[in-house]
Parts: sequence; structure tokens; C-alpha cells
Amino acid sequence: MNLTKYLIIVGFTLPLLTGCNSLPFLQAATPENAIEETRSQDFNFTYDEYADVLKTYVDEDGFVDYKGLQLNRQKLDRFNQSLALVSQEMYDSWNEKEQIAFWTNAYNSFTLQSIIDQEPLKSSIKDILGVWKGRRFQIAEQSKTLDDIEHKTLRPNYNEPRIHAVINCASISCPILRTEPYTGEKLEEQLEEQTQNWISSPHGMQIDREKNIVSLSSLFDWFGSDWEKDYSVEEGKFTGNNKQRATLNFISNYVSDRDRQYLEAGEYEIRYLDYNWNLNIQK
Repeated sequence: MNLTKYLIIVGFTLPLLTGCNSLPFLQAATPENAIEETRSQDFNFTYDEYADVLKTYVDEDGFVDYKGLQLNRQKLDRFNQSLALVSQEMYDSWNEKEQIAFWTNAYNSFTLQSIIDQEPLKSSIKDILGVWKGRRFQIAEQSKTLDDIEHKTLRPNYNEPRIHAVINCASISCPILRTEPYTGEKLEEQLEEQTQNWISSPHGMQIDREKNIVSLSSLFDWFGSDWEKDYSVEEGKFTGNNKQRATLNFISNYVSDRDRQYLEAGEYEIRYLDYNWNLNIQK
């Protein structure tokens, strides 16, 4: 298929071709019947091109070569466009783990697109106008913002608080961007590894025994209620309010026995770490 025709069918205008970094929002402009026509042409959805992007431009510490990706963005753009071609029928055929992987990869890949759409690159994702609530992307017969994906799809539809360890907001304090896509087949292993790495990092939790202070990622403050259903504990174990005890109970599964005993004793003050929104760019 001719590339220009492909882009028109999907309904995106690429910044590479038009310089649309001056536009804060991306809108789908193609009639649904045009997308339906494309869906019917033996469409095979894969993560192959997205996997190439992650392998090439993300290092083991989760930092991204945004400048390199900006110069060679074709694979990322094609993958993001392919998300619009996933039909409701195809999506409904997937199991829960495959659906979680799909939305997580979409969130992270659309975030990468949002970053490289800027010329010059911004020093923080927060400097991009409308990045979470304004920019819209076509995905699985729907028009979604990043906030829609996180707060109206992933969080309410799946009882899986570990998603906070895998969605990446392109910032230093975020759990790192993985160098491979999430898949239904490997999701449990990937969730566990990401959570372990996050909790073990200085951006996840810090324990100061001399001052009896436990500092947690602000994500546990902002979204702590997501852990209450499965990790709530009675007073007398851990410390703080119900949300805080639930998050500490969750965290205790990913620390040493010594740290677990310290957390369970509850003789410390809980604080939340300042969130570093600087771009996770390779230096």
C-alpha cells in the first residue's frame, strides 16, 4: 500500500510531514467507513515495529534517545496508526492480559509520539499543551486521550494496580520504560519484574531508619485507592490511613525480610517523594 494513502486512511497527519508540532491536539479526520475498509484488508496486528523502536531507542535504564527517534520515527508512527485498525471484534477476542498489554503499549507509544511531535523537544512532558487531556488518538474504534486510556480504561476496567509500574509518563520519577512491548503471554512476568524494579529504585521507596521515615513514590499517594481492594489490612499492622496501609502491604511483597518486618511494625512516618517531571532523555 502506498504510504501516503495509508496515512490518509488512518486519519492522522504526521508531524514529520507537516510540522504539526505546532498543533497541541491530534484529531482523527477520517470517516469511520474508510477505516473499516482498511480493517477488512487482511489486517494483522503485531507489536513488531514497536518492539524495534523500544529495542533501538530505549536503554536498560529506561532512558530514551528522543532525538534519534524523532529523526527516524516511521516505525513508531506506523505502529500507532495500526492501533486505529484494531476492530472491536478483534479486541473482544483477546483475553484480559492481552487487553491490558494492548492499552499499556498504546499509552506508552502515544506518549513517545507526543514527546517527539515537539520541535524542539520539551524539557518536560508537562510543557506540552493538552498532552493528557487534549491530544486525541484513534484506537480500536475509539478516540482516546492518554488520560482516557489510564483513568477511564485501564484503572476502572481491570483490577490490576501493578499497571502503575508499567505505564510511562516520559519522566525521571516514572517507573522506567521497558525495552520490549508487553504481551499477554508474558504479562505476569513483566508486571512482577517492573514492580520489583520500581520498588527497589530510589523513585519507588526509600527507608531512613535513623529518622524513622519511609518515603514513597507520589504515585502511591495519587492512586493509592487502587490497592485498597486487595491489600487493605486492619490497624495495628503497618501505619497510616487505610490507603497507606494497603500500599505498604503491597510494597512489603517486594522488599527484603528485614524491610518487611520494619514496614509491618509501623513505627515510622510516611512521606511522599517529590516527583521529578524532567524528561527521561538519554544524555
